[in-house]
Amino acid sequence: MEAIIRKEFILEGLCCPNCAKKIEKGAAALSGVTAAAIDFAGQRLTLEIGEAEETDGILARIASIARDTEPDIVVRETKAEAPGTRSVWLLGLDCADCAAKIERAVARIDGVKSASVDVMAQRLTLTAEDKSKLPALLRRAAQIAVETEPEIVISYTEKRAAAGDGEGRRLLLKRVFMGTGVLLFAVGLVSNIAWQAKLALFLVSYLLIGGEVLLRAAKNITRGQVFDENFLMAVATVGAFAIGEYPEGVAVMLFYQVGEAFQQYAVGRSRKSITALMDIRPDFANLKADGVVRRISPEEVGAGDIIVVKPGEKVPLDGVVTEGRSALDTSALTGESLPRDVEPGSEVLSGSINKSGLLTVEVRKEFGESTVSKILYLVQSASGAKAPVENFITKFARYYTPAVVFAAVALAIIPPLAFGAAFTEWLNRALVFLVVSCPCALVISIPLSFFGGIGGASRSGILVKGSNFLEALNKVDTVVFDKTGTLTKGVFAVTEAVPKNGFAGEALLELAAYAESNSTHPIALSVQKAYGRPILGERVTEYEETAGQGIRARVDGAEVLAGNGKLLDAAGVAYENHDAAGTVVYLAVDGVFAGYIVIADEPKPDSKKAVADLKNLGVRQTVMLTGDARAIGEKIGNELGLDAVYAELLPHQKVEKLEELEQTKSDKSKLIFVGDGINDAPVLARADVGVAMGGLGSDAAIEAADVVLMTDEPSKIADAIRIAKKTRSIVWQNIIFALGVKAVILVLGAMGIATMWEAVFGDVGVALIAVLNAMRAMRTAPAPR
Repeated sequence: MEAIIRKEFILEGLCCPNCAKKIEKGAAALSGVTAAAIDFAGQRLTLEIGEAEETDGILARIASIARDTEPDIVVRETKAEAPGTRSVWLLGLDCADCAAKIERAVARIDGVKSASVDVMAQRLTLTAEDKSKLPALLRRAAQIAVETEPEIVISYTEKRAAAGDGEGRRLLLKRVFMGTGVLLFAVGLVSNIAWQAKLALFLVSYLLIGGEVLLRAAKNITRGQVFDENFLMAVATVGAFAIGEYPEGVAVMLFYQVGEAFQQYAVGRSRKSITALMDIRPDFANLKADGVVRRISPEEVGAGDIIVVKPGEKVPLDGVVTEGRSALDTSALTGESLPRDVEPGSEVLSGSINKSGLLTVEVRKEFGESTVSKILYLVQSASGAKAPVENFITKFARYYTPAVVFAAVALAIIPPLAFGAAFTEWLNRALVFLVVSCPCALVISIPLSFFGGIGGASRSGILVKGSNFLEALNKVDTVVFDKTGTLTKGVFAVTEAVPKNGFAGEALLELAAYAESNSTHPIALSVQKAYGRPILGERVTEYEETAGQGIRARVDGAEVLAGNGKLLDAAGVAYENHDAAGTVVYLAVDGVFAGYIVIADEPKPDSKKAVADLKNLGVRQTVMLTGDARAIGEKIGNELGLDAVYAELLPHQKVEKLEELEQTKSDKSKLIFVGDGINDAPVLARADVGVAMGGLGSDAAIEAADVVLMTDEPSKIADAIRIAKKTRSIVWQNIIFALGVKAVILVLGAMGIATMWEAVFGDVGVALIAVLNAMRAMRTAPAPR
């Protein structure tokens, strides 16, 4: 069986949701295509193709479908490049001979496996033999291209040139026609002339204003596409002329065109606003090589290169600080406004903003593998996974328009034939039905709402991998947490130091730190950290570690035992057994019990608040799964207010327990599992929604889950649910508003009360209001901390 081939296309100029639906349907019907999905908000078409030979000419076939549906759409394929392959755009390259020279010269570079220049796309694609050398080879290739053709501009993004003269002239001509049409319409309204002259004025005005709509409708009819807004508007306005309502026919077409223009503008602004939420892509990097600093594209920088980040600049790539100190603004990644201090040895992530000092950074990852690239890709592709309500609206729209059109036909024919009513009157009522029969308000605003919700969540440091997961967060019944690293810090800390037999607490901790000074065990390191002072190695003269028991050392000449009860039992030391929610280290000095130290994993500062917030949001039960001892788990659970704790579980038992918990919830509700994204992959995959914590800088967390919290704050789970609830609220506001207004106009139209003026508002006016309302989804503020 051959592997599925995935291809993605950009549909520039796609503003009509009805057209998007038709393109998706046409693409799905192509030979070899197993699946097709359009992200209307992102103007992207994704195809899955089952056979490699069917990919030949696929771009031309998609472009043909798009042109037949909407002539103004420009189709471009986005390349999914293999590792070691990269493209660079040579903007302004119009010379085929120069392109051939560049291709030959680049192909001769040592280390280049292959090179090709597409002069039509103005793109140079290069494949390196060694992936690690790709950035350096790309820099050399760009240099050769500029030397060969000095007029070209190098771009590492698929940036298009400005609109040409032909496009400008077409737009100008459209505006002139529209302005002239409006002027003639106004003259026809106010002038007192013969009806024949008025008809001529209105007819010319109508053709100037709506000729484009009529032409598109005629072309679509020849392709068998009847139920689209162009055809419906054409029939409605031509019908108005047929019954002598000339001004109304022109006015409806005028307001439709004006409404469409405002609607396209609003959709475009929405896209730009949502895209601006994730404007974290760095524009350049300051590469330091041979003592010289050069400003280049981040794509040209390789792992191991040295870059300089000046105050106010974005960190372009992931790396480690080698020189300098500063504070980084990571709010674009985490949603947190508190700056993070960095110094030599600190990791820095792309997308952060350097607030103060000059930093020198050694790059650890190429740009394509950096944090900012992964985040941008996830946000960009998230709207492709549609929520159930989006799929419902798509199906609803498929039946709504034909149903209303047939109702209009029945309204025009049945009353005159059955009851002898005036045909002109009922035809006028039927035309109202036609005008409101397009479901644009729903088809546009619903995906835009989810797109805005996902964008708003990303600005809060919450990555949601699809509209379906955002929708699922509205139905959370049970939240299951892993303990270590999720609700707790995942770091051992001394929580108690209890001296006995006359020893002081500070002396107890000092003896334990010196006894454990030669051990690298996490417990030993936590004791040394709690002591907090330098260890003088000469004070420890003997050291012996017994596996499973502890340490025997000589500190300042005294024999010190530090370990569990077995160690003291073996030495014959009498001690007080202590049952604590943590690891107990007993100490003895020269055969005398000195006391004990309790070491435990501490809850995160906002874990208790996270559990309380979830309860307030209607979550029925909160559960913790842990492999730790029951006493430790129950102590943490009681402290945080959890409903249930299951302890001493092996990894496979966590999956089994999750499946048991799923049986306790209703079919429509959802169970989410929250883990660190590293050791919880089986449980994350089994849950309805898997949430990984601490995704900032963690490739494993970003890959593992359906929702990624970029920080280690469990309280952001509640923020994600709040954002999901607001998004759903906006979606249903638009559905109820759009269908409600259309239903009222249909009823009033059937009764002869509503005219086509109200019908136009019910079509483009409602769509415009719904789009503006959808933009509110991206302005979702998390609850105050």
